[in-house]
Amino acid sequence: MRYLLLTAVSALALSGTVIAPTAHAQATEAAAQTKQDVDAQLSAFFKDYDDQQLAHSPTSKSYRGIRDADYGKWDDPSEAAELAQYQLGQKALADMEARFGDARMSEASQLSYRLFQAQAQRSANAFPFRRNSYIFDQMNGAQSQIPAFLINIHRVSNKADAEAYVSRLDGAGPLIEALVVQSAERAADGIIVPDWVFPYVIADAKNVISGAPFGEGEDSPIYADLKKKVAALDISDEEKADLVTRGEAALNNSLKPAYEKLIAEMERQQATAVDGDGIWRLKDGAAYYAERLNNYTTTDLTADEIHQIGLDNVERIHGLMRKIMADVGFEGDLQDFFQHLRTSDEFYYETREAYLADVDLKLAAMEAKLPEFFNTFPKASLVIKPVEAFREKSAGKAFYNGPAPDGSRPGTYYVNLYNLRSMSKIELEALAFHEGLPGHHLQRTIQTELGDVPPFRRFGGWTAYTEGWGLYSEELGKDMGFYEDPYSDFGRLGMELWRACRLVVDTGIHHKRWSREEAIEYLTENTPNPEGDIRKAIERYVVYPGQATAYMIGKLKILELRSRAQEALGDKFTMGEFHDVVLKSGPVPLDIMEERVDDWIASSS
Repeated sequence: MRYLLLTAVSALALSGTVIAPTAHAQATEAAAQTKQDVDAQLSAFFKDYDDQQLAHSPTSKSYRGIRDADYGKWDDPSEAAELAQYQLGQKALADMEARFGDARMSEASQLSYRLFQAQAQRSANAFPFRRNSYIFDQMNGAQSQIPAFLINIHRVSNKADAEAYVSRLDGAGPLIEALVVQSAERAADGIIVPDWVFPYVIADAKNVISGAPFGEGEDSPIYADLKKKVAALDISDEEKADLVTRGEAALNNSLKPAYEKLIAEMERQQATAVDGDGIWRLKDGAAYYAERLNNYTTTDLTADEIHQIGLDNVERIHGLMRKIMADVGFEGDLQDFFQHLRTSDEFYYETREAYLADVDLKLAAMEAKLPEFFNTFPKASLVIKPVEAFREKSAGKAFYNGPAPDGSRPGTYYVNLYNLRSMSKIELEALAFHEGLPGHHLQRTIQTELGDVPPFRRFGGWTAYTEGWGLYSEELGKDMGFYEDPYSDFGRLGMELWRACRLVVDTGIHHKRWSREEAIEYLTENTPNPEGDIRKAIERYVVYPGQATAYMIGKLKILELRSRAQEALGDKFTMGEFHDVVLKSGPVPLDIMEERVDDWIASSS
């Protein structure tokens, strides 16, 4: 019957008879056109908002690969600029809701609308606590961020780019000095880092202004970088010499005095540092920590609930570890096995080169396996680099920087090889999968390459999603056939255990008022990690309240949703389709991720 109907319609069309569309068809077409118009208008709205944000942030432009008249500038660090940025976001929210709140739009636009609301609400929740953050600490301070930015982000392809580099060197001094003033003001209000943080900040600052041209010795990191980038340009020797000379002057006359003021202020504050490591000691510390947990986990879980989730998962993982311990024939208890892994030379590399070579091998094998589990792949390449010498003492053990959207900069997996006894062989696989493939590089590059979503989604993020994906990727590696060595599989469990313990120690420090030493003792008793690794981690959690809780909370949600989909869909379930549902939205809060997976299950059943 269907064939006959199609044939009759085709015959009428061929005879030249015009069939007028029905009223329903006209209405449907009009509604579709209206949706397209609204989608286009909303897209233009988000683009305009992004342009306004970028106009206030020259450094954000540089991360995006944009080189324009602002390429030689830094962001305005003033409170007035911070307030203007906040008001810009809140006004944009009000404008969006007024213009599009009742409009019919596509599902993709509805998601963007909701995510913009969520982003603005997150900003509003955080704004009252904006003066509680530390200006200088071992994780986030400008003392190391400025040289890292110049070396890794500021690209020099022509003379104008080099001129911009010199301009940024000139501007770095006033930027640092403004931040020093803010740090002193916050310290006067009781917002001051614990006393053990100051030596890290001071050492990093001294490293930046050591060596030539500040004094004798090898070229300082920034000076060496400037000379290398200028030397590669296709310009005259006279022009190259002029750029280096002016850069040298900027380093000596602007950057060095500012760093000296920073060092002096840190030494002054250290003498007045108070006892206590957690933010409970701040006047609004409890409310601030609740906001931080909500910000990073995108849930309403309380500190006590997160603490208990951590304890439960520590117990679960310890059970899995004991099974591997029995499989390899180790005699003794779990603590004895931890000590064996910490102290035996067989579990550590002797050279940086050997470590990096094994990372290359593992990531190459993972890349070859991806098509069996993924439908969508990153276009940008991945490079592995050791953390630079000037910041390796204070930096974390590993981290990832995303690629530039224009392809001018690859994704970069940084490995901190300052102390090889903190970088166990048994953790290498899981760490590489987390930071590289199928972890941050795959997820964040796919996000950046989502050309049909608004910029705030391509370049923004939700920590529980991003870090949850990274931790999920570690376990996914086992599903993909990796961790064949039982010690490597133990290392994977050790990495998961580490994130479960984070739930315990982060809430312990900032909610239960544990000292740094108590938190270190907990990790020492419950993880196989070496002492240096443990101490550095606890010091990170102290100055970065709440962030460490996002990993395990995010991973548990992704695994929960995958299990739900596998149970509901049975043979219809594929890893590639599930991963597309999670990845091709870009980062979202966990409740929205759950909605998307549930919708996919319903549509696929």
